[in-house]
Amino acid sequence: MDAQFWDERYLSRDQLFSGAPNGVLVTEATDLPPGQALDLGCGEGADALWLARRGWQVTGVDISQIALQRAAAAAADLADRVAWTRADLTVAPPPAGAFDLVSAQYFPLVHQPDHAALRGLLAAVAPGGTLLFVGHDPADLPPGQDHGFDPGDYYQPGEVAEFLGHGWTVLIDETRPRTAPAPAGTHHAHDTVLRARRLR
Repeated sequence: MDAQFWDERYLSRDQLFSGAPNGVLVTEATDLPPGQALDLGCGEGADALWLARRGWQVTGVDISQIALQRAAAAAADLADRVAWTRADLTVAPPPAGAFDLVSAQYFPLVHQPDHAALRGLLAAVAPGGTLLFVGHDPADLPPGQDHGFDPGDYYQPGEVAEFLGHGWTVLIDETRPRTAPAPAGTHHAHDTVLRARRLR
């Protein structure tokens, strides 16, 4: 799932995603006071725009230049509230301690032996800030089929919780029904959700 993969996937359609913010983000971030937010895998920008319209200063990061171009075009009225950045988290970590909210909605973060990318993601959360890491429940995938990828190759929210030390409080670590219908052609009926607060 490199930049070429994602650019080609975005180019395959005029609009790849619904344009609506992810339901878990809306549910979990509505009560947070606005600050600096990092939207990882921001895609065409729906989550970043939702946050910006609620008063957040948002950095939207994606590996696909096509996605970022579409996001910027949709955010012309919010150019002073959103910065779009092309980056690969496995190569360059975000700034440490810089964000009051780090949101990773269905972000395909591949396992690494040293867990460097995951540690960089966690380090980006400022003291007092929130980590929101959301995935599709692998149990929804029909058994015995080749899905073109192995969910076990990627960090799942429950795994991420295991990396949080004494400087964190886990507020939510659960599987719940999706608030929106599954995307066409998928079986994603449930989300796995991790919400945690960094204490120091």
